[in-house]
Amino acid sequence: MPPKKALATAVATAARFGRVRNNLKMGVVGLPNVGKSSLFNLLTSQAAAAENYPFCTIEPNEARCPVPDERFDYLAKLYKPQAQHNAYLSITDIAGLIAGASEGAGLGNAFLSHIQAVDGIYHVVRAFENMDIIHVDDSIDPVRDMMTINSELCKKDLSIVVQGIEDEAKARKKVGAAKRDQLFDDVSGKVTELLKKSTPIRDGKWEAKEVECINEKLKLITTKPMVYLVNMEMNDYAKKGVNNKWLPNIRDWIKGNGGGSVIPMSVDFEQALWDRKEDPKEAEEFLKKMGAQSTLPEIIREGFQQLGLIYYFTAGEKEVKAWTIREGTMAPQAAGVIHGDFEKGFIKAEVVGWEDFRRLGKAGSMADIKAAGKLRMEGKQYIVKDGDVVHFMVNAKKKK
Repeated sequence: MPPKKALATAVATAARFGRVRNNLKMGVVGLPNVGKSSLFNLLTSQAAAAENYPFCTIEPNEARCPVPDERFDYLAKLYKPQAQHNAYLSITDIAGLIAGASEGAGLGNAFLSHIQAVDGIYHVVRAFENMDIIHVDDSIDPVRDMMTINSELCKKDLSIVVQGIEDEAKARKKVGAAKRDQLFDDVSGKVTELLKKSTPIRDGKWEAKEVECINEKLKLITTKPMVYLVNMEMNDYAKKGVNNKWLPNIRDWIKGNGGGSVIPMSVDFEQALWDRKEDPKEAEEFLKKMGAQSTLPEIIREGFQQLGLIYYFTAGEKEVKAWTIREGTMAPQAAGVIHGDFEKGFIKAEVVGWEDFRRLGKAGSMADIKAAGKLRMEGKQYIVKDGDVVHFMVNAKKKK
């Protein structure tokens, strides 16, 4: 049964920027011709356009890809179910950005609105030279390119703050000065100071109430988690980037400008491996020769994690399924992802942690797990953990 549009309730100890939803999206962002669409195609096995000229991608392409997980594979092999459903990561391929986008250059505000619609960002950075592949600035300088995108995103956020302050002032005129929101004044001032310095908002130090204010009233782009994907030439990637002259400077710049995960990768390598997918022996020989493995699984898992998403499993002979929830979701809301009525009629959850299941549930039976005292009965306050194997008990009378 597919999940309804039930929203999980996040109860994480620290407030998070962004929307409280289970179906969050990562957007692939970068300058034109850095490998964004080619990477998107590889991640999602789609055939989105990926031509060698700027703005090939106009409207954002959207797709989803399964989240690689040995735990899911283990359950599927154990139960041999009639149906199996991975967790999925939704990904959007967004058109290339150029300097001046915040003022309408290139695809301008359309591009930036597409970034606003996603919840996290894969920032693809080109770190290779190839005269046959056009660069929008006619030269390769990854740090300059990252500064360009960072500057445009900060400028866009600054315009959002200015508009937010104007809207707040209009609202106050209607209700009177007594309704002044001091928190908003303080937060908007703090945000403005950071953005004028081209400092991403995620790089600031924020209290929970300030995060909530930004989420509710400003919805800024630079609050989104960022995963930097450094696209290198194939041989550089195979040698783990030790000979790439740009990689150290890229890491240093990221560390000083909002932080974020850094994953060296190579679209050329991934494409060469994909081209051999119909011949496993040839693919194996290629990997052995290169001395490297695909980084696509790591990219997918990192994006999923950066969005604050986890999943629990329901497992049996009929179906093995990973159910996506926000980290910090309590048991009734986790049950509601399966069906809204499950949240209303929630009684308790039978839970076994993944490590206990792997160690004790080898025959697919709960008998040994119960005997070892590892099958727990959890109530409404239980926060579901990543990898939990769960069976929900609900009251049918309350399913209305």
